[in-house]
Amino acid sequence: MVGLILVVAYPVYGPSRDTPGPASTAPAGASAVDLSSMTPRQAADRLFNRVMTAASSGDVAEVTNFLPMAIGAHELVEDLDADGKFHLVLLRLQGSLNDEALSAAEEILADQPQHLLGLAGAADASLALGDSASARAFFQRWLDAFDAERAKNLPEYSDHSGIFPTMRVTAQALIGND
Repeated sequence: MVGLILVVAYPVYGPSRDTPGPASTAPAGASAVDLSSMTPRQAADRLFNRVMTAASSGDVAEVTNFLPMAIGAHELVEDLDADGKFHLVLLRLQGSLNDEALSAAEEILADQPQHLLGLAGAADASLALGDSASARAFFQRWLDAFDAERAKNLPEYSDHSGIFPTMRVTAQALIGND
């Protein structure tokens, strides 16, 4: 599977060539990165960033092309940490794989029951599944755990700190706390 990802992604991420040759088939703005020089986790993170950047800019074609690779790359990483599992939650939500997204969030919570990203992912997946009662419960846990968890200064909290204000507003709106 890793080989397949590398073969498919190589034209986009492969090393730049100094010699003239045929025009590149890589999308505009694609960076020249040699995935073979990366660990499986680094390659998965690179694909995650590419998909999420494309999604935020509304590039449906790029999301469609790279989402399956990004999900597959994350599924191949052994001993995926909470941050990587959260990436998998977001990728699966992007692909409307809501049950699978909830499962990935629950994996985070099985190890760390108050993990903010696990709670956020579980709440979002529950909403996507139409289960507002579960979403409210996850959002309440998120609000209750927020200060103590943020005090832990986990790297993944810093990496994803941009979601916290929106998550707080969503949580408060859904459960009715101001």
